[in-house]
Amino acid sequence: MITSHFPKYVAVFALFVLSVGALDTFIAAVYEHAVLLPNRTETPVPKEEALLLMNKNIDVLEKAVKLAARQGAHIIVTPEDGIYGWVFTRETIYPYLEDIPHPEVNWIPCRDPRRFGYTPVQDRLSCLAKDNSIYVVANIGDKKPCNASDPQCPPDGHYQYNTDVVFDSEGRLVARYHKYNLFAPEIQFDFPKDLELVTFDTPFGKFGIFTCFDIFSHDPAVLVVDEFQVDSVLYPTAWYNTLPLLSAVSFHSAWARAMRVNLLAANTHNTSMHMTGSGIYAPEAVKVYHYDMETESGQLMLSELKSRPRSEPTYPAAVNWAAYARGVKPFPSEQSDFPGMIYFDEFTFTELKRNTGNYTVCQKDLCCHLTYKMSEKRTDEVYALGAFDGLHTVEGQCYLQICTLLKCQTTDLRTCGEPVGSAFTRFGEFSLSGTFGTSYVFPQLILSGSQLAPERHYEVSRDGRLRSRDRVPLPVLVMALYGRVFEKDPPRLGQGPGKLQ
Repeated sequence: MITSHFPKYVAVFALFVLSVGALDTFIAAVYEHAVLLPNRTETPVPKEEALLLMNKNIDVLEKAVKLAARQGAHIIVTPEDGIYGWVFTRETIYPYLEDIPHPEVNWIPCRDPRRFGYTPVQDRLSCLAKDNSIYVVANIGDKKPCNASDPQCPPDGHYQYNTDVVFDSEGRLVARYHKYNLFAPEIQFDFPKDLELVTFDTPFGKFGIFTCFDIFSHDPAVLVVDEFQVDSVLYPTAWYNTLPLLSAVSFHSAWARAMRVNLLAANTHNTSMHMTGSGIYAPEAVKVYHYDMETESGQLMLSELKSRPRSEPTYPAAVNWAAYARGVKPFPSEQSDFPGMIYFDEFTFTELKRNTGNYTVCQKDLCCHLTYKMSEKRTDEVYALGAFDGLHTVEGQCYLQICTLLKCQTTDLRTCGEPVGSAFTRFGEFSLSGTFGTSYVFPQLILSGSQLAPERHYEVSRDGRLRSRDRVPLPVLVMALYGRVFEKDPPRLGQGPGKLQ
């Protein structure tokens, strides 16, 4: 099932833009796909059976592509693993793979399907793009032969890569990206030996592309934005929500805001694996998003974006994330801090005892300052301010500095940091800041029901404060400044004992 969010006036505007050729804006689409999974992945299947499954998924994606194109979309992003699913071995993924050439070969598979051997999936994706005059972004598997002269060549004689492909509106392959930071269970794929920074130009801006867990790393995510100055990032993902701090829509929207680029994020949809959360995010605002743990259907989203946001008067200014906090004396406390765990990291917490107050909590070099005012201090809900400054080592190794205000799961302080779904306590005023040692800080504000707070209710000041804007009382679930200190990461993020996808 495909449903869509799309204002009628945007469709009319898209037609106007196309008619006059002024591509100052474009219509972006993302599709959250409920992937049809294979019945078995423990033993290899014939190539024909693999293709049958992939075509069933592409049948669903085709409906989304056609619907998006009819509504004026210039580009559509589909999810990671969206064509064949996940949980494979090297052997069982092989029938699903194709040889994907470098885009420099100037190839339109729809017109020349046999040029690079048997490539039915690329042929079909190319025709979808060409026949609907839309850029199509998909995630498939690439295979590349190697031999004994290559000391890293796997015993089976070929490399296998988790791969994003982009076909332009003529069906031409214009981008190929091999995922650089693999998730631990992705034993079916190889790590690329060399970093790929993939960008391509369109009439509606310059695009970069990477996949899922790559968003946590400096390479390629930060490099492709900072060094190549892309306007928009295409982001296929298969993201399972890990509350309270790693919900897909909150982290991805925060990343777009902090990196000051458009982000088109398409997630897979599988509620049993807590996979949901796709969206279209601009530097200054969330355009549209979808977070649904109740139904099993896919969702198409469309929104208008600025083609070159850096040239717009609304482009947000750079933030000095420690400017305010370093000038604040730590607020005195009459109570003891206590430890608590969030996703295997031991935070230092302090409880919010009153309906209004000023609190500071510190860990190592990070001090987090909070000023707040609740409309009512409920007795059945407990909130805590937490700080973490250290190396995260479970399911990935990355150095974090995090300030967070969150609702504890129960009134027992030992549950602070555990996932929570709803909140009734309302905050009319708040200001959260921290003495961060990094310029890469991702601000999140999540309301009851895991919904994103509308931008009209809060702001990020240039001196590094996440603060209320209009004093409208908000049922806050989580407030966070999620910092990444890339220079303290172990070598080659993604090669540790495990990773978060």
